[in-house]
Amino acid sequence: MLELIIACVLSYVIGSIPNGLILGKAVWGVDLREHGSKNIGATNAWRTIGKPAGISIFILDMLKGFLGAGLGIFYAGGLPDHPEYGVICGILAVVGHSWSLFLKFKGGKSVSTGLGVLIMLMPVVAAIVFLVWLAIVFVTRYVSLGSIVGAALVPVLALIFDMPMVYIGFGTLAAIFIIYRHKSNIERLLNGTESKIKAAK
Repeated sequence: MLELIIACVLSYVIGSIPNGLILGKAVWGVDLREHGSKNIGATNAWRTIGKPAGISIFILDMLKGFLGAGLGIFYAGGLPDHPEYGVICGILAVVGHSWSLFLKFKGGKSVSTGLGVLIMLMPVVAAIVFLVWLAIVFVTRYVSLGSIVGAALVPVLALIFDMPMVYIGFGTLAAIFIIYRHKSNIERLLNGTESKIKAAK
């Protein structure tokens, strides 16, 4: 039980690391909170600073979820006896990203971090969701639309691939959470004012 508590705390702290803020300032001299959508996530970094920034922040934010779920599985002894441990720690990494300890409990929309959790728990589902997301973004240039559709697909694919119920439950909660975090994007998509992805350079 002590291992699980330590893993939970570490997962939240790892999830809280504001990669976009740190890299934006340290590498590119830009505070993402002062530009574009004011979000420190990969999409705003891509638009504001450029592709290298967006890709770098995407990968680092994804790793937070991957490491969080991994702590639950490999440190706290999750699989095969307790698959819920990976889910619990993965969720805490997502919570940390959305309500960061270092940003006065503010944060991003958790798509990248959620994908990292998914890669650790359900790699085949993660691969399909990522390819669908990529296709939608490539065709429409709407990152938000790809994220919403990808999130909605997770519980469906988890059911199709006969994943453990705890994983299906995680996928359902994650889908609801991510779609809710995109409610303002949904409004803009519906009224035609949503911004399309376009790198600064």
